Amino acid sequence: MLVRRSFLVAGLAGSFCAPALAQRIRSLKDPLRLAVDHALVDSGLARALQQAFGRDTGVAVQLTAGAALPLLDALERGEFDAALTNAPEAELKLDAQGLVHDRHAIATGSLVLVGPAPKKKVPDPAGIAGGKDVAEALVRLRDAALAAPGAITFLSANDGSGLHAAEQALWRAAKVAPAAPWYAAATTTAQLIEQARAQPAYALVERGVWAVRGGAPLAVLVDDDPRLAMPVHVMRSFRVNHPAAKMFIGWIAGPKGRRVVASQRGYRVPMA
Repeated sequence: MLVRRSFLVAGLAGSFCAPALAQRIRSLKDPLRLAVDHALVDSGLARALQQAFGRDTGVAVQLTAGAALPLLDALERGEFDAALTNAPEAELKLDAQGLVHDRHAIATGSLVLVGPAPKKKVPDPAGIAGGKDVAEALVRLRDAALAAPGAITFLSANDGSGLHAAEQALWRAAKVAPAAPWYAAATTTAQLIEQARAQPAYALVERGVWAVRGGAPLAVLVDDDPRLAMPVHVMRSFRVNHPAAKMFIGWIAGPKGRRVVASQRGYRVPMA
């Protein structure tokens, strides 16, 4: 079931010229329905793009946040006009079948492996701090968890989000099949960092969300492995044709959208 959190462009009337304000009033009756992986909302990226597009065009965008994989299924069924997601394998399957149109890379995020922060000369429980090879770190984490039962926990999003799909790919790269009791699921992805901080536990999290919600007693332990990259794409549905969909794709993939992306912590603009 989709987790639905909807947001309409608001508080923008003072910045519109008369034609843009008129367009906004009309578009509120039929907003562009945009499916967004919840990490892109939690990090602030999606709202920043929504608001800037609204200021420029007067077009209202309604965000529905949820896990990327079920959102993409809903996009294919025509339940959304467009999507902003971070699950490239699933996106490519739809694109190859002609089930989405105008797919463009608009941002590059990344994951970081976080866990209990080392203290002075005392390393983190799994001894992985400072690593640059995420697959090696996951193997060491598994081995340390098996050697000291109950001392180490890894929390997974486990919800079909872009984060969850990327995490599973990294376990496969490490040739590790994570399993209970040391491998557990967070209640929701929105609570992943908070639950990991409370335990404290290890977790893979999006850098943009970590920038907003991260902190002690956790720290970034493994970073800068190219396999941690998380590309973000925009695309529109082939089943429905909202009058503003092509405009939105062009704006978000163009210079104005790229400037918004460049201003957000945890993201960079992909090379043109």
